[in-house]
Amino acid sequence: MKKEVIEVPVMSDKVRSLGLPCSTAVRANGFVFISATPPVDMVTGEMVRGDIETQTDASLKALKHCLEAAGTSLENVVMVRIYAVNSGFYNAINRVYARYFSVNPPARSFVPVAWTRTPIAISGMYSSPLRRHRADTARRYACLQ
Repeated sequence: MKKEVIEVPVMSDKVRSLGLPCSTAVRANGFVFISATPPVDMVTGEMVRGDIETQTDASLKALKHCLEAAGTSLENVVMVRIYAVNSGFYNAINRVYARYFSVNPPARSFVPVAWTRTPIAISGMYSSPLRRHRADTARRYACLQ
């Protein structure tokens, strides 16, 4: 399995500026893995301030930006993890999240955490377009016969 680190405009620079030992996005074996995306403005690279709904929206916009840099989109989301510093944010986060994933939502985990850098971060795993997976599966199956 070959992995490819994807350079995400604005976000990759932000991660490097924080001295974090991770990649923002990695493609491997037909999937794209996105590290937790905090509420970062994708134009300025600055953290977005405001209530949890404002910050959730910024995190999801950052996630969408990372996916687009990897050549995929929200429609191909398979799994999402939402990390929040307060479990009481659950309903507010869901209101915003539902705007991004209103049809066929992905599997999801909500994880309360105890960090103070940002009140929310969202990460996940995303598949490449389905037609490619079907073709790959058909080829693998044909080899077994």
